[in-house]
Amino acid sequence: MSCAPAKVGREDPGERSPEPAAELHDQELIMHLEPDQLVAATTEPVAPAPLGARAKALLWGLRIFVVLVSLMVIYTFVDRLH
Repeated sequence: MSCAPAKVGREDPGERSPEPAAELHDQELIMHLEPDQLVAATTEPVAPAPLGARAKALLWGLRIFVVLVSLMVIYTFVDRLH
């Protein structure tokens, strides 16, 4: 009777999950599409990912940060022109 050691919360890095194989299969299918089929497949809208309130708040904070930094860069650029 052989006893194999139990896994305790860690996966072997050599093991692969089934998702990459499915993704590779999808990529193979896309490579063999005709151009008009590819256009038709890529123009279909994708539903937005469901996000929690915290993720939405973080994304809005990131948007505000980007706008503020952009305004600072534009101000500095215009200031240095004079």
